[in-house]
Amino acid sequence: MDLSSSISTVRRHTSKIAPLASTPVLFILLSSLASTAEAYDPLDPNGNITIKWDVMQWAPDGYVAVVTIFNFQQYRHIQAPGWMLGWTWAKKEVIWSMVGGQATEQGDCSRFKGNIPHCCKKDPSVVDLLPGTPYNMQIANCCKGGIISSWVQDPANAASSFQISVGAAGTTNKTVRVPKNFTLKSPGPGYTCGAAKIVKPSRFVSQDGRRTTQALMTWNVTCTYSQFLAQKTPTCCVSLSSFYNDTIVNCPTCSCGCQNNITQPGSCVEGDSPYLASAINGPGKSSFTPLVQCTSHMCPIRVHWHIKLNYREYWRVKIAITNFNYRMNYTQWNLVIQHPNFDNLTQIFSFNYNSLTPYGGINDTAMLWGIKYYNDLLMQAGPSGNVQSELLFQKDASAFTFQKGWAFPRRIYFNGDNCVMPPPDAYPRLPNDSPQLKGSLCLPVIILWATLTWLLIYVQ
Repeated sequence: MDLSSSISTVRRHTSKIAPLASTPVLFILLSSLASTAEAYDPLDPNGNITIKWDVMQWAPDGYVAVVTIFNFQQYRHIQAPGWMLGWTWAKKEVIWSMVGGQATEQGDCSRFKGNIPHCCKKDPSVVDLLPGTPYNMQIANCCKGGIISSWVQDPANAASSFQISVGAAGTTNKTVRVPKNFTLKSPGPGYTCGAAKIVKPSRFVSQDGRRTTQALMTWNVTCTYSQFLAQKTPTCCVSLSSFYNDTIVNCPTCSCGCQNNITQPGSCVEGDSPYLASAINGPGKSSFTPLVQCTSHMCPIRVHWHIKLNYREYWRVKIAITNFNYRMNYTQWNLVIQHPNFDNLTQIFSFNYNSLTPYGGINDTAMLWGIKYYNDLLMQAGPSGNVQSELLFQKDASAFTFQKGWAFPRRIYFNGDNCVMPPPDAYPRLPNDSPQLKGSLCLPVIILWATLTWLLIYVQ
């Protein structure tokens, strides 16, 4: 199967998520659709995961299909332990066999004599196979442990496929029934999938480009992400500092939850605790439940933005990402940062960079990620649990200023989740930048003094 041709086919059949309209009627309509509003991402308005189901051949009692999960999100990927795809059969279909994936449960197959199906459940759940699977059980784009890269970061690995042989199903385009109630876990909740839609059959071009074949039948399912559905509390926060002020603005207190050893014992662990090893290997280890270091913010990830140096025509920023989660190595991590000076980014050190333009021609959003085999793995909490880089910006005389927090980012995402920013009034101020209240008090005093002076002169 040619991945590039499949991707182009899916893009033609995938309905894009339109940007939020500014008209009052549409605003009210969209506000009433809570699930749709929750899934809208202003920095990736067209991002989604599309599941393409291609019927490749008919069987005596059903069909053989190739199912491919395409990640069309620019910066949000599916990390370990990988995706889990589920659905509900329309009739009494069964899965006779699978290649490149497997159902998590077989279900009740007692009605079958002789050959036993791979899965007889009405609502099967399928997962990817692990790396190292024997070749006779693989197909193209399978067997990565369910990990799917984001579209910008690694487009060659932004899809995952498996082959499925379905029985007790229709054997023609008119008798096949499309499955219902698709669900996608990544590995937790967060994605909401729409109904399957029958589309024009996919076309496949041979490697030499001289022959084109097509699927017998194709349907697509579109899934969108909501950070609120994925986790009720944020997963990262931002701290700030600068060379011109000794103040370090820490992450807001309780950004990702609060320490409460009474109602939630063991919700965090001290870095120097003698019971650290036993806590890491505790009951939540297999479920990938975060075990964070005890901090005021209680976030698994902290991103620190430091204004380091000021030159005549340039200024320099240092970014540090710290992992406070003792149970998680973040593979293929990424940052998305919104700042007005990214259109004048001159140089970046030890990170990859790609410009994102969610608002057309406005170049104020950047995606940063690690260099492969160097710092693309963000280790778990500890001495090695951080990565850092520096950015060099050229000044724009018409817009550049250090005042009123202009040099700090507007928004930061880590692995696609919006991080909690400090309040604007807490940003480090310039030494000569007095609060507005003091200036407003000085003016009446000056006016009063001038008035009294004039009266004294007049009386004399």
